[in-house]
Amino acid sequence: MPFYVSPEQQMRDKSDYARKGVGRSRSSVVLQYDGGILMATPNASTVLHKISEIYDRIAFAAVGRYNEYEVLRKAGVTYADLTGYSFDRGDVTARGLANWYAQQLGTSFTESMKPYEVEIVVAEVGARPDDDQIYRISWDGSVSDEPGFVAFGGQADQVSAALKEAFSDNMSLTEALGAALTALTAPPATTTPAASGAAASAASTAGNGTPTELTASQLEIAILDRARAHRTFRRLQGPRLEELIAASRSASAPETSAAPEAAPAPEAAPAPEATPTPDDPPTGPAAGSDGIPKPPKAK
Repeated sequence: MPFYVSPEQQMRDKSDYARKGVGRSRSSVVLQYDGGILMATPNASTVLHKISEIYDRIAFAAVGRYNEYEVLRKAGVTYADLTGYSFDRGDVTARGLANWYAQQLGTSFTESMKPYEVEIVVAEVGARPDDDQIYRISWDGSVSDEPGFVAFGGQADQVSAALKEAFSDNMSLTEALGAALTALTAPPATTTPAASGAAASAASTAGNGTPTELTASQLEIAILDRARAHRTFRRLQGPRLEELIAASRSASAPETSAAPEAAPAPEAAPAPEATPTPDDPPTGPAAGSDGIPKPPKAK
């Protein structure tokens, strides 16, 4: 006999299912700097990319199930190519692409039994920093405009909080990369004493499931370079990425290093022991006694 499930419960179950799938991935960050837009994510694979080019000045970043967001990436490339060919290349924008992705994900979320376990970001670099666009599209088709920076996937709230502390306007590429690495390796929030042993053990590791320091071979970094004409997407890898990582860490070292220890102050001479006055209470048996109280002498 079929049973009834309310639409609200169905949508809630689908959203929880997709959220858990995305939460198992590693976080990614996208942020502006003075020369364009930087995208960074932990990724040890050199062939399965989480960050890719969509069009001339537009890039795509995703977290979740690779086979699902790869289908979305290819569909987005096709949509952008057809739009640019049918009308004009300037008609292909990140906002139009984000709306198209939102329609596809929203339709799949409401009509299919299993939603997409993905979360994607579409970014477009403009001629000026004020023209940059960053859009975040969730598994249910919801779209949000993210000015400045965005963290998504995995421990997104924790990474976003760390990125907010490190982000500032008009950063250089080195500073932006340093802020991204700081956010991606941010330690987890402090656990409460009532936390279970498994939760406490998980919280003791570095945030986002990553080591405390990420090397060039463990990262996938790409930028949208504002100064480049036509195609602005460029991957940072190899010696160039290693050089930028070293520069970003050396730049942040003076800020994070501890102040030099001051010379220890000379110890003060011990104060002389105060002689008890008749009003002071007795502190023990008198010297030379056996410690046994004696009865008072008869007058």
